[in-house]
Amino acid sequence: MINVLGLALYGQLAASTRYRLGQFVPGLAEHGIDLKIRSLLGDEYLRRRFGGGAMPWAAMLQAGWARLGDLKDRDHDVAILHCELFPLMPGWLERQLLGNRPYVYDFDDAFYLKYRSGRLGKLRPLLGAKFDTVMKDAAAITAGNRTLVEYAGARNPATILLPTVVDTERYCPVPRQRGSMFTVGWIGSPSTAQYLSELVEPLIELGREGRVKLVVIGGRAPVIPGIEIDEVAWNEDNEVALINHFDVGVMPLPNDQWARGKCAFKLIQCMACGIPVIGSRVGANIDVVDRDCGFLADSAEEWLGAFRQLRDDRGLAQKMGEASRNRIVQHYSLQQNLPILADVIHKAMSRR
Repeated sequence: MINVLGLALYGQLAASTRYRLGQFVPGLAEHGIDLKIRSLLGDEYLRRRFGGGAMPWAAMLQAGWARLGDLKDRDHDVAILHCELFPLMPGWLERQLLGNRPYVYDFDDAFYLKYRSGRLGKLRPLLGAKFDTVMKDAAAITAGNRTLVEYAGARNPATILLPTVVDTERYCPVPRQRGSMFTVGWIGSPSTAQYLSELVEPLIELGREGRVKLVVIGGRAPVIPGIEIDEVAWNEDNEVALINHFDVGVMPLPNDQWARGKCAFKLIQCMACGIPVIGSRVGANIDVVDRDCGFLADSAEEWLGAFRQLRDDRGLAQKMGEASRNRIVQHYSLQQNLPILADVIHKAMSRR
């Protein structure tokens, strides 16, 4: 049995931790791999961050000491580092703390931009190259989309595409009858709900033509006159059932560096449930959504046109939903991608 230490930045409440690491644990065991996940910033941190509460500084300090203890534990054969070991820590120091055992670096977002732009951009002289340093010495890198693969591959040739995937035995379509209300659905987190502003104009126009509901799971919806808004708190137990009430799943994005690092996961979740989708023509959305599964949109006019087609042509919507399901089963399912991660770990082990 290969003992693997999974070093996650966030707890299981974070989708990236659940889907990049957590869901692989049972299947990896069948490949002779025991993956144990240790998170730095637990679920309470995320609850307070998204809820606007005070940060649990004492708990965070305690978590930091616990992480140092995990790194001193030499029972593991291989480590998987997801995102970063410690926020604000230079790459050379993270590399030292990882020690001499082989590690896999895993990421599903443009993390290399974290200390180069935005509010942390002022730290660029000190931390701008942090992730390049960590990537360079990794036994392998698993990157969530083509943009991330291209970036990481320029720094380490042992870079593998490992998309963010779903268990298609859990994410399944259910038989349903569409009502008179056309339901547009989005699932995500409070930090990405801001992108829904791109849909305000086309949905206002769509609402003038008939009854429209926007369901937002896990975030705040923008104000859209004439549209029924349903904000639903995210819950792992009912997310699949909620998705199955959508008539169309959406993933609007701006065309910037951060968005091009996104892994189209919102679309993958909907498509696995047999829901046709519309996404911005950005990043991994282009790779995931082909013409049989849904639409890609560059403008408010294209969004509106796609909404109208799926609203008015139920046969087309059903056909696209079926094609969506098949595409996820074949390319973006846990079942298809588990052997890829298992192989990466076995090869990393051979470098001990």
